[in-house]
Amino acid sequence: MDQTPLILGDKTPGDVTNDISRLLEGRPTALWWMAFLAALSLLGLGAVAVTYQIATGIGVWGLNNTVGWAFDITNFVFWIGIGHAGTLISAVLFLFRQRWRTSVNRAAEAMTIFAVMCAGLFPLIHMGRPWFAYWMFPYPNGRGPLWVNFRSPLVWDFFAIATYFSISLAFWYLGMVPDLAAVRDRAKGIWKKRIMGFVSLGWNGSYRTWMRYETLYLLLAGLATPLVISVHTIVSWDFATSVIPGWHTTIFPPYFVAGAVFSGMAMVLTLMLIARKTMHLEDYITKTHVGAMTKLILLTGSIVGLSYATEFFVAAYSGNEFEQFVFLNRAMGPFAWAYWTMVACNVITPQLFWIRRVRENFVFVFILTLFVNVGMWFERYVLIVTSLHRDYLPASWAGYSPSLVELATLLGSFGLFFTLFLIFIRFVPVIAMAEVKGVLSIGRRRKNAA
Repeated sequence: MDQTPLILGDKTPGDVTNDISRLLEGRPTALWWMAFLAALSLLGLGAVAVTYQIATGIGVWGLNNTVGWAFDITNFVFWIGIGHAGTLISAVLFLFRQRWRTSVNRAAEAMTIFAVMCAGLFPLIHMGRPWFAYWMFPYPNGRGPLWVNFRSPLVWDFFAIATYFSISLAFWYLGMVPDLAAVRDRAKGIWKKRIMGFVSLGWNGSYRTWMRYETLYLLLAGLATPLVISVHTIVSWDFATSVIPGWHTTIFPPYFVAGAVFSGMAMVLTLMLIARKTMHLEDYITKTHVGAMTKLILLTGSIVGLSYATEFFVAAYSGNEFEQFVFLNRAMGPFAWAYWTMVACNVITPQLFWIRRVRENFVFVFILTLFVNVGMWFERYVLIVTSLHRDYLPASWAGYSPSLVELATLLGSFGLFFTLFLIFIRFVPVIAMAEVKGVLSIGRRRKNAA
C-alpha cells in the first residue's frame, strides 16, 4: 500500500484556508500579468479575425469544393475533447471515491466550462450568419413549417453540448459554494463581502446545510456522469453517420470518448503543473496526484493507439478499396507528415509513462502533456482533411492549407481559454478547500500506519 499522504506538510484545516485564500487576497504577481496580457493579446487577434470573416464571409478560409470541413470542425472537436476531463475528474472519480481528485477537480471543472465556450464559437462562426443562431432552437415560430432537422447530427451536437454546459456549470458552481463562503468570512472590504455573501447563497456551515449540499452534489454527479459518454459519442456521429470512407465506422463513439478523456487529462495536467509552480501549491498537487493522472493518460492513450490499429485492420478486412485507399493515403499521402506526428504524440509519447522516473519528473510530464495536446489536435485534423481531400473522383482531388484568418481564429480560441482561466485562478479558489480538508486525515493515517 502506498504510504504517501495526499496532502503534504501536516496541514490543518486552518492552514488550507490560509494557503488558498492568500492567493486571492494579494495583488497579482508580475508573472500573472505577463500571462494575462499575452492571452488577452491572442484573444484580441482572434476577435479581429472573427469580425473580419463575419463581415467578409467564410470564403476567407482555405476551404474548397472538396475540403468543405477543415480547421473550424477540427478546433470544435478538439475543444469539446478538452472539456471532458472536468466531468471525468469531478463526477466519475467522485462516484468511485477517488480521493486524489480533490486537489485538481476545481481547475478541471473550470477548464470544462471554458473549453466548451471555446468549442461553441466554431459552429456559430461556420454558420456564416451567426445572428441567425437562434434558429437552432426548436420553438414555435412564424416561419411556417420550417423547424430544425432533428435527424441531423449537428442538431444533436447543439442539444448535447448545451446540456453538458448547463450541468457542468451547475456542478462547478455548487462545488464552489463552501469555499466562496470561506472567502466571504475573510473578506475585509464591504463590497467584496457583499458580493461573496451573495454568490455563496447564504451558506452557514450547519449540519443541515452540509447534508443537503452533499446530497445535491451526489445527484449532480450522477447526472453528469452519462454526459462523459454521451457528448463525444454524439460528436462522433457527425462523422460516423456519413457515407464518406474513413468516417462511417462503429468504432468512432468509444474511440472519440477515449480520445476526449486522453486530451482533457493532458490539458488538466498541463495547467495544474503550471499552477503548482507559479502559485506555490507543491503541498497540494503532489506526486500522488500527478502519478494518478499520468496513469489515466497512459490507459486512454493505449486505447487510442488500439483504435488507430483497429481502423487499419477493419479497412483491410472489409475488402472495400475506397476504405483501404483512405487509410493508405493518410499514412503515405500528402498529409503523411500530419499522420505520423499524430501517431508519435498520441501512441509513442504516452508509453513513456510506464517508467516511474518519468512519471515523477514533473518537467518531463509537462513536456509530454504538451505533446499529447498537439497530437490530439492533429488527430482531428487528419481525420477530417485526409478523408475529404481525395474522394471518389480523382478529377476533384484538392489540397488544403489554412488561411491566416483560420490560424488567427485558432490562436484566438486559445487566447479566450487562457484569459478566462487566468481570471478564474485570480478571483476563485483554485483548490477545493472544503474537499481537501476532508482528505487531510488520510495522510496522517498513512503516516501513522507506516
